[in-house]
Parts: sequence; C-alpha cells; structure tokens
Amino acid sequence: MGARKRNRAEELKNEKKSRYQAVLNNCPTSPRKMRLVADMVRGKEVNLALDMLKYSPKEASRRLEKLVLSAVSNWQNKNEGARIEDSNLIVKEIQVNQGRTLKRIKPAPQGRAYRVRKRSNHVTVVLGTPETNKIAVETVETANDTQTK
Repeated sequence: MGARKRNRAEELKNEKKSRYQAVLNNCPTSPRKMRLVADMVRGKEVNLALDMLKYSPKEASRRLEKLVLSAVSNWQNKNEGARIEDSNLIVKEIQVNQGRTLKRIKPAPQGRAYRVRKRSNHVTVVLGTPETNKIAVETVETANDTQTK
C-alpha cells in the first residue's frame, strides 16, 4: 500500500471515530412519506427531535424515533461517561433514499391486472454538535467562493 493511500485510510478511520450515525435499510414506507417526517427534525436538538417524533401522528415517525435513539446510543458508546444534555447534540444530517420496490399484481376489471408498487427506503441519521456543523458549512461556502472567482 502506498503512502498516500495509507494516509487517506487513516484520515477516513479518524473521521469514522468522530461520526455518530445509525442506518435503517429496507424500511417498508414510501420515501416521500419518510422525507416529510425527516424534514421535520433535520437540524433540531436531539431531545426536541425525539419529542417531536414521539407525538407525531405519522407512522414513519415511530421508525425514525427508534433510529435517532440508536444513533444516540452509538454516540454514548463512543463517549463513555458524557451526558447527552451537556453535549448539545443536534440531528446534523438525515438522508432518505429509495430502497427496493416490490412489484405486486392487483386484479382489475375485464381480466386485466394492475401493477402495485410497494416502495421502501433507506434512512441514514448523523448526529453532531453545532460547532462541527458550522465548520462544515464554512468550508463549503469557501469552496463555492473560490469556484465563482
């Protein structure tokens, strides 16, 4: 393995140590319905997001609540002895991508058949602190400024 490749691998390893995430694959809810719930909590403080999800009437909010709790648990495993209330964690990033689509057939009039698409999605939740989010936004803004000049 070359030096550049080894250095890059070390950088990625260090980034993973400071990244607190949880992933839910093949969730049997349409991505559009899940995105409505995800947009509701994106950028919010973790305890506020959990309260919003707990009292939301949408079915997708139950699954997203469990996923956020899993991400908090992953944060606790990497930060032994730290309290969530003191850490000021926010829901830094939520991605909802389309998953597998199951195709089923429904009987229709006059011997025809209609296709029913049962959609699923993949959800990724990343937790972070407001400082790390601010640094990421600043780097993106400086990159955009250099490209426009």
